[in-house]
Formats: sequence, structure tokens, C-alpha cells
Amino acid sequence: MNGWRRGLTAVLGAVLVAGCGLQSGSSVPLPVGPGSIRPVPELDGVAVTVGSKDFTEANILGYLIEFALTAAGANVRDLTNIQGSNSLRDAQLNQQIDIAYDYTGTGWINYLGKEKPIVADPANPASTEVQQFEATRDADLAEHAMVWAAMAPMNNTYALVTSRRTAEETGVRTLSDYARLIDQDPGAATTCVGTEFNVRPDGYPGLAAAYGIDPAAAHKQIVQDALVYQATADATQCRFGSVAATDGRIPALDLVLLEDDRGFFPKYNAALVMHRDFAQAHPRVIEIMAPISARLTNEVITELNRRVDIDGEEPAEVARDWMVAEGLVTVG
Repeated sequence: MNGWRRGLTAVLGAVLVAGCGLQSGSSVPLPVGPGSIRPVPELDGVAVTVGSKDFTEANILGYLIEFALTAAGANVRDLTNIQGSNSLRDAQLNQQIDIAYDYTGTGWINYLGKEKPIVADPANPASTEVQQFEATRDADLAEHAMVWAAMAPMNNTYALVTSRRTAEETGVRTLSDYARLIDQDPGAATTCVGTEFNVRPDGYPGLAAAYGIDPAAAHKQIVQDALVYQATADATQCRFGSVAATDGRIPALDLVLLEDDRGFFPKYNAALVMHRDFAQAHPRVIEIMAPISARLTNEVITELNRRVDIDGEEPAEVARDWMVAEGLVTVG
């Protein structure tokens, strides 16, 4: 997607929330044809506006929806790259965007105002992900007529990372190991944290409470989120860092994710979100998208993110290439 269109789409997202009443976006950026996704008579020519937030992973997820529904025969409009979760949410509540991927943790904490996530079961993390999805789905439908469906196994939650060399030198592989290192040698555990992570209850304050870390003893450097990855990989300014768990820079920089062995961090699984009116009018949409969501593991989405953030590819091209490789669509 060209830079000028990316910027324009962000502006359109702001206009949506400002109440201008804008109902459409741009055309789908790349042509596709049917693959295993076949034309669906019920969707032939149906206008569908697809949205996403304004970061790499969100854009990729938005394009996956666009290409799938285009192959099914819908008349898809592109409103990806909207600035911020609240802007996307407002546009969906106002039915100016028909469908988007969002995250269960965001829905539960940000949209529904719940202070605590579903309590994790460290022995069975997958069950906690399902429980968090179901709780978000049920509450949002009851309170806002929003439908959550087709949860993906990918979980873009917060995490701490370290360089492979630091992990080998310190033996730190889990967050409990990290807490012990702070207790024994705080200077050896200097940590780069993003501004939000530093203050959010599901960020460092909650992490410290869950793992018995004395916040006064922890040596932290507050930096922009984008700078955490390289700073931690270099292990000069910081030896540990706060990240999004599916970011493509983690494998690219050979960073090691620390295991959340007490199950503190909330689950942020991606799932489809749409207004109840749209979901009821077009039930085949979930059927089309469910097999795509099922394929979106952490490994898959991290690699797609890496191709954009490290290799410099366009999100739309990465999304289409993957769908073609999976046999879901063909190049139009």
C-alpha cells in the first residue's frame, strides 16, 4: 500500500469518528480470484467495508479479510489503518465499518472496561484464551450488540524479551527467573519499557505485583516501543525489554521470549468483530473467515510481521502472498 494512501486512510478514520458520516473507503489494493474460497451467491455484490488499526499486524489482518471476501464475491471497501483502537471501535459501533479483526484483551479491558482479565491457568493456557474470548464475546453482544467470532490461536499479548546471549549468561528463561535476578542483582536486569507498559495495570505494575518484584529495585529505562527491540538485542542500554509477543523483530533480532510461568499477562487473541446486524444479515462471512483464523498461529503471524517490518514488504502483498500460498485465493 502506497504511503500516501496509508496516510489518507488514517485521516479518513479520524473523520469517521468526528461524525462526518463517511461510509466508504478505497478499493482493495490488490486483485484476487477464487481459490479454495469460492464465490458465494449470497455475497455477490454485497458492499462490505473492512477496517483495521494502524500498525503492521492489524493491517495484515485487515487485508486477509478483504481478500477473502473479495474472492467470495463481495464488493469490498478498504478502510484499514485507522489510528487507534477507540477510533476503530467507534466506527464499528456506528456501523461505518462492517468487520475487522480485534483482540480479546482489548475488547475486555478497553471496550468493556473490565479491570482484570480472566484468571490464567498456567497448566492450560489455551483454555484461558478460550475463556477470555467467550467472556468478551458474551459481554460485548449483551452490552453493545457486537459479535465476536472465529478466534485465532495467535495471541499478541505483552511479553518480556532478552537477547539470546543474555539468556545464556544469566540463565533467565522465565519471568520468575527475571524476578529473582532483580532481587539478587538489580543492575544486571536493566529493562527497557514502553511508556504505556510502564504504567498499565496489565504492564509492569501488574507484572511486578504478580512476580513479587520491588518496583523501586527494578532498573527501568522508558523508551519508545519501537526502540525497545534493538536496544534489548544490543544489550548495552537494556538487557530485557517489553514487547508485543508476535512482533516480527523478535525472531529477526534473535530475541528470546521469557515464559510467563505464572500466567500473568492477559490474552490478546485476534478474532473477528462485527455489529450484530451485519453478522445476522451475512452469516456466511464467519464461515468463510473461520478457516483463515484457524491458520493464524503466533509463528505464522510473526513471520508475516517480519516480512513487513524487517524486509520492507507491503502489508497487502504479504497478506495476499500468504493466502495464495495457502490456496485460499489466486492472483486476480
